[in-house]
Amino acid sequence: MLNSPLSPSSTELVISVLDMVLSEGKPLDRAYSVHFSGLQLAPSEQARITKVAGDILRRLNLYCFLSDVKPEEMSRLGTRLINAWHLFHELELPKLQYSLPLVEAEYFTRLEEAKKQPALWDGCPEWLDEMGQAQLGEAWAKERAALNTQPKRFIRTNLLKCTREELAKKLRNEQVQTQEVEGVDTALEVTSDSALFRTESFKKGWFEQQDAGSQLVAAAVDAKPGMRVIDACAGAGGKTLSIASQMKGKGRLLAMDVEQWKLDSLKQRARRANADNIETRIIASSKTIKRLKLSADRVLLDVPCSGLGVLKRNPDAKWRDTPERLPVLVELQKHILQSYSRMVKVGGMLVYATCSIMPEENRNQVDAFLAENDHFKFIEDENISVADSGFDGFYLAKLERIAE
Repeated sequence: MLNSPLSPSSTELVISVLDMVLSEGKPLDRAYSVHFSGLQLAPSEQARITKVAGDILRRLNLYCFLSDVKPEEMSRLGTRLINAWHLFHELELPKLQYSLPLVEAEYFTRLEEAKKQPALWDGCPEWLDEMGQAQLGEAWAKERAALNTQPKRFIRTNLLKCTREELAKKLRNEQVQTQEVEGVDTALEVTSDSALFRTESFKKGWFEQQDAGSQLVAAAVDAKPGMRVIDACAGAGGKTLSIASQMKGKGRLLAMDVEQWKLDSLKQRARRANADNIETRIIASSKTIKRLKLSADRVLLDVPCSGLGVLKRNPDAKWRDTPERLPVLVELQKHILQSYSRMVKVGGMLVYATCSIMPEENRNQVDAFLAENDHFKFIEDENISVADSGFDGFYLAKLERIAE
């Protein structure tokens, strides 16, 4: 994790970020944006801060248990939790002017207690552990452990502008170290703490930051030049841009979403990437979908989901209201799958995807859909395991429309 303690200023930033997430309910990336804005931090120091804050949130209940600090006490007792974090990682305690004492004998007693509780040791809340055991059985333990690890940094080569080899060479000249990712032809893993978005390579649109698992989902669409393709839950367009790269700028790629600001962001990214065949369209009502009935060779439905496959990258989600939201999300997934599948033409393919590892949102949804829609045929599906792949966790299923 780190080989030296946090500086006093970095410690304050970590505590402030955590307090904004835990007390104000802000998303972690938003908290980083607020606290880093206007600061002239070296990329290496910013990386240290995000690593520590992310690790604490991935195992928040463990560090709270070890330090005897409640999440809502972060602004008042945060230094004690930070001291426990340093002890856990066998680092010297940070040299803080004001620091709440941590009784080390009590800490080590609690440490031994925590080792006997696997879910606590893995930083897993009780609701998630119960759900994981119920849905994944014996496979859950290794997924749970993998979800508390630090995520790797992956980027996707924009094949509209360069090859993966050319990108790696150009980044190397910009002091960014990378390595190829086996099994994902467009992916590079960034192995240095580098300011990716300050590079000329990024400014020129040679790459996008995208998890390797997400790249596999986009690749499953298998879009060909000249096709008509719809990304119906496009968001800010990470997978849309990947599909545009597959299409080599030829054909029509329609990116749709219910939120205009996400599509506006996609337009900017598409200009930088030279993805000229992307058209954006807001989903204003069900009529938007009906007008596109039986029109697409490929439809990607990357549906809203619990995000339980990307918890190591978005660890704050573990401490939100996911148990209450999940039934609502499952119903929304069913609606989207039933309604948006109408856009696939006969002989065309539907790709259903989530960033969840839970069968309730994945194969169960696909099976229920197929039971009610005999004009679709199951082709194949894939579970991208967090533990087995080292990527974020995803699910994808390919379905072919065989009749109207």
